[in-house]
This record gives sequence, structure tokens and C-alpha cells, in this order.
Amino acid sequence: MYRFVLVHGAWHDGGLWAPVATALRRMGHEVHTPTLAGNGKDADRNVDHAACTASILAHILNNDLGDFVLVGHSYGGTIIAKLAEVMPERIRRMVFWNAFVPLDGQSLTDNVPPPHVALFDQLAAASPDHTVMLPFPVWRDVFINDAGLELAQSSYAQLTPQPYRPLTDKLDLKKFYALTTPRSFLNCTEDTALPPGEWGWHPRMSGRLGLCRLVQMPGSHEVMFTNPEGLAVKLVEAGRD
Repeated sequence: MYRFVLVHGAWHDGGLWAPVATALRRMGHEVHTPTLAGNGKDADRNVDHAACTASILAHILNNDLGDFVLVGHSYGGTIIAKLAEVMPERIRRMVFWNAFVPLDGQSLTDNVPPPHVALFDQLAAASPDHTVMLPFPVWRDVFINDAGLELAQSSYAQLTPQPYRPLTDKLDLKKFYALTTPRSFLNCTEDTALPPGEWGWHPRMSGRLGLCRLVQMPGSHEVMFTNPEGLAVKLVEAGRD
């Protein structure tokens, strides 16, 4: 059995992993689902990428966790890359689930199509606290395109505004790219949060990991809502020795 630390993506919080965590625990695994600083309801949104990473590091250290599978979803990929730099000895394997893998010196937004960045810039500038809220039509048709309208609406209602600075901070990833920590890339084949082709998740992001295990499953960017049991099975497949 394995110990998992699941790091969520933008607009999410740790609680949204609950159905996946339940499925993993039913299989006998230990699961931790911390919430990134700046995320979740009533959070202080005035954070940078370093503060977000530090919040997950604090959870790991406070719970004295080791020998775990570290999973990052989407934006969470940038977090687990920085975590690996400071605690590689604690990580059994890294799993990037349709996750951003920036090159050294890049930000997350450097890896998003320019029209998306222009929209995010506009939304952040118009907000009172430099945050971005994903428009529902984008959530409905791009992020959770495998859900019916009712599930799309109920899941969207659980999202919260995303601090924008962590997405635009340039990341020094030299140490990450020098690591040999085992890693996997889990790719959902109907995920269009990054448009397929030039900007797609696989092989663009997966290929940056070097030697890695590729695991694939059907579904959208948000199978944590549409197929949590299936996602749990694939996380075990991606995270196994």
C-alpha cells in the first residue's frame, strides 16, 4: 500500500479531492490532501508561488511524511517540481496529472496560449485582489467537457478565485531538472484545458520529464469529479514501484 500527497490545481482546494481520496483509502492507501495557500474559501489571496509551495511543505513536515507518492494536478505540477527540489529524499515517486512542467525560468502562463493569458490578465486587472475566476462557459466546455450540465454546475460552485501571481511567477527549476526522482505523467485523453496540438499536455509537458512512466485514461481535465474511482486506479498505476 502507498502513501499519497495530492496537490490540487488552480481554482480548487484540497477538499475537492475527497471522492478520489475516499476511493484510494478504500484500496488501503494513506492519503493527504492539503490546500495551497491562497486557495479555498475565505483564504488570503495575497500570495506568491513560493508561499504556495511552502504551505504544502509545512503540511508534509508537520505530519512527518516520507516515502510518499507526490501527485500534482495542472498548476499543482509547478508546486511539486519545487517541492522535489527541497525534499527529494522523502518522495517515492512524482505523478504529474495533466500538469504543467515549466522549463527553467518560465512561469505557468508562459506555457498557456496567448489568448488565454490575455483573458487571465484582463480578469486579474478587473478584480479587487488580483485574482482570476474561470468563466463558467470555459469550465463547462473545456475543463469538464465529459460532464452533464448538472455536474458541471455543481462542481463549478465549489471553485474559488485563483491568486494570479503564482501563475505568473518565473520559476528557477535548475535543481528540479537535475533530479533523478522517479516520475510519471498521467494523461487524460479528452483533456482540452490546453488545446490539443502545439499547446497540448502530451507529449509537450510529459516530454520534459525525461525518463518517465506514461499512463493514460479517458476523460477531461476534471475526472476528479466525473470519474474519481477511475482516477484513483490510474493514480495507483502511475505511482506504483
